[in-house]
Amino acid sequence: MSRSNGNKPGHRFDIETGTADVLDTYTMRTVRPLYVPPLETDRTECGSLIMRDGSTAAIRTAEPADATLLQQFVSRLSPESRRHRFFSESIPPTEAVAVLCDSSNPRTQFTLVVTRTLDGQQRIIAAGSYWAKDVRTAEVAMAVDDGFHGKGLGTLLLERLALVAIRYNFIHLWAVTHSDNLAMREVFRESGFTFHEAYEGDDMEVELSLIPTEKTVIRAELRERLATTASLRPLFHPRSVALIGASRDPTSIGHRLLEALRINQFQGTIYPVNPHASEIAGVRVHPSVHTIPESVDLAIIAVPRQQVLSVVDDCAGKGVRASVVITAGFAEVGAEGAALQRELVEKIRQYGMRMVGPNCFGILNTDSDVQLNATFTTLFPPQGRAAMSSQSGAIGIATLSGAHRFHLGISSFVSVGNKADVSANDLLQYWEEDPSTNVILLYMESLGNPRKFSRIARRVSRRKPIIAVKAGRSQSGRRAASSHTAALAASDVAVDALFRQAGIIRAESLEELLNAASGLSNQSLPQGRRVGIITNAGGPAVLCTDACEQCELVVPELSSQTKAALASFLPSAAALGNPVDLIASATADQYAKGIETLLLANEIDALIILYMAVTITDTADIAHGILTGIENGRNAGAKTKPVLIGWMAEGDRDRAFYSATETIPSYPLPETPALVLSKAATYAEWRQQPAGMVPDFDDLDLAAARTTCATALSQRGAGWLTTEETRNVLSAMKLPVQPGGVARTAYEAGVLARRAGYPVAVKLASHQIVHKTEIGGVQLNLRDEQAVRKAFDSIRAKLAETNQLDAMEGVLVQSMVTGGVEVMIGVTEDPLFGPLIAFGLGGIHVEILGDVQFRLAPLTDRDAAEMIRGIKGYRLLTGYRGHSPADLEALEETLLRVSRLVEEIPEISELDLNPIFALSPGQGCRIVDARIRIDHHNLQPS
Repeated sequence: MSRSNGNKPGHRFDIETGTADVLDTYTMRTVRPLYVPPLETDRTECGSLIMRDGSTAAIRTAEPADATLLQQFVSRLSPESRRHRFFSESIPPTEAVAVLCDSSNPRTQFTLVVTRTLDGQQRIIAAGSYWAKDVRTAEVAMAVDDGFHGKGLGTLLLERLALVAIRYNFIHLWAVTHSDNLAMREVFRESGFTFHEAYEGDDMEVELSLIPTEKTVIRAELRERLATTASLRPLFHPRSVALIGASRDPTSIGHRLLEALRINQFQGTIYPVNPHASEIAGVRVHPSVHTIPESVDLAIIAVPRQQVLSVVDDCAGKGVRASVVITAGFAEVGAEGAALQRELVEKIRQYGMRMVGPNCFGILNTDSDVQLNATFTTLFPPQGRAAMSSQSGAIGIATLSGAHRFHLGISSFVSVGNKADVSANDLLQYWEEDPSTNVILLYMESLGNPRKFSRIARRVSRRKPIIAVKAGRSQSGRRAASSHTAALAASDVAVDALFRQAGIIRAESLEELLNAASGLSNQSLPQGRRVGIITNAGGPAVLCTDACEQCELVVPELSSQTKAALASFLPSAAALGNPVDLIASATADQYAKGIETLLLANEIDALIILYMAVTITDTADIAHGILTGIENGRNAGAKTKPVLIGWMAEGDRDRAFYSATETIPSYPLPETPALVLSKAATYAEWRQQPAGMVPDFDDLDLAAARTTCATALSQRGAGWLTTEETRNVLSAMKLPVQPGGVARTAYEAGVLARRAGYPVAVKLASHQIVHKTEIGGVQLNLRDEQAVRKAFDSIRAKLAETNQLDAMEGVLVQSMVTGGVEVMIGVTEDPLFGPLIAFGLGGIHVEILGDVQFRLAPLTDRDAAEMIRGIKGYRLLTGYRGHSPADLEALEETLLRVSRLVEEIPEISELDLNPIFALSPGQGCRIVDARIRIDHHNLQPS
């Protein structure tokens, strides 16, 4: 039996049991991987598609205004294509086609169209629709222009339709087609979705499961990667280049671009374009792109802003596949420029092209078969294995200049400018497959789509190191970045979290980027953190040793066997510990033998060679001895142990160390090799660990959690959930909420307390009052019913005194938690990065100590484990000074369930679980206090 007892609507209190939401919902569950399709990080319904051949097209939701275009598309289909799509070779009635353009209610019907500009007119080249068959199944049908068959358009359409259908709670797609429709059958197979075929006469029914699997995700990522790589090939390997805006003025950008192409001996054909010149620097000039007699792969556009769009039209007419727009004056200068940039991007997509820029410095490829310098500097770096994307032209120039000084070889370089089309996300995928590149360098001022960047970078980092400088750490720096490249400033905490999760090596400066790049592109990764040091001077060795220890490298004592080998050829004054000090009189032969001995020592994983020049005349011999020692060590078996040199020789600082098989990085200071090795070791450790898994749970009631949030948002708008609503949401996710309930009266509070068991805590339940302790709204260790009722009355009276009684929802009655360590989990919604999850010590410690680890959702099991073990107070969770250790598995699972919650319900803008009591192993943990704020979801990837 139950009765209201003056309770507010919606509150249920059972007098017989004395319960109000008192069930302990926390249990450990078996989990399985949660597979997230790549397009989840993109806009599904609009944007661009990259087809199998690398050409592009625009995709968007069909609208009623598209009826004429769609009718024309259907009319252009071959009779066979119409038969497969409409089960008739006849052109369907106008009214039937027009109905397909109504996508106003995706729960019943939805259509996507793919468009291209052909012969100066926008045309639909593919269309796909679904219709609700029942509440869980939608019928799907597609058609592709006959001229675009074989480009993978059908699979791309199916992939996007499936994601929209999933969003509206469909779990199956159903299709019926002719059994001889081999193209459609191939689309279903290529998609990777689990499907079942059934035949009836000449027809075939197909049902696809929309639940993402490992296979669907792998297939989708492979399609994306291969198509992106194909689309960028004309940028990096053009056979011919048209320079539109070539100029006779030696001070102009157009002249400098032509000079760079010619001086660096581009291996293809150069076509300067200028309507007012017939020849520049001995090269024939064409008045327009149309007059060039041969085909053009790449267009470099350096014309006034108002001419760019018409030049793109001309390039499309010529069949140009890629362009680099040097011209500035677009999104970086304000609203008018941004509008013009959007128009430019739409043209590029509709023409099936790719574009670098606008407002960029250009691109470069050092491959000897290409030798493309399409920048406006004649600087051409040495050929090597590092590729770079820079959001700043000036930083690009500095990098190309510094490459010689840092002995860094470059494979290719791109100044992305406003990255209106080609971005770092595209370049990462290209360089992932590029055999000429083994290290990727990024200078970034903003991230347009951080979730997509994170997904791609996590995969690429498994194969090749990514080193990044993210500018705009300070508020002033963020303002400069924004004005410089129209960048939206990003939270640096979120950037750090993203880089850590994706295995990206963060450099604090351009110099640090180049130092790390030189080391990682020329040497193998260390197998551990043990470093050997050999030197001819004690001071630099001490500085290097200190730097190693500060960077969490280990400088171990050498084994007796290694010391004996060293003693056999070194003078008695030499120090045989680690560092090995050869003393100032060290000879080239002693360096050679010492280096070989240390390289073969099993107790070290990497070697740092230090040399302080005594006289300038000695450096050549010592350098030869160093190279000899390295080569002898390699030949004797130490083939992959990394070697770095600290070369402190005034007058010979620019010496490069090359052997027949490798470049040995050298640095002018003794600390730098330690910094580089530390970054390499941290990255190697990240790569050696298994990739994390985003878990799925089989016990979640996502519908209940969504309903609670949606109802509150519709009734009250943005703001904090009530205490009951918060507990309902957490309970739906099977999070470990401390048993208890909300009481509206002193009587209910007493009944709840008896049921929970004394002692209990009584706390003000209010979504409006945040700091409850400041008004006496928290009373602990209450040991009888009289104390509980008195606490209720006291809290109510204090609110009445301050005219805040309307803010009181009641009181939350919970049994006291004994033992355990207080921790906290928090979430805040970053406007660009999405949910940022925090973990740290709880209670007041989080505010005083600030000992918190951050990661971006979705968390993997590895992320959760690293967050817990990454706080400085981790020892408190391991049984410090006789205290019982905490249930770390329960904490990890709680983090993973919170991550799933905020991923599934993007309306959650803030979440604070503090404190959580981490109990002993096997006892789990308990969420004692919780707050959730909801808001209209505005996160939009771009």
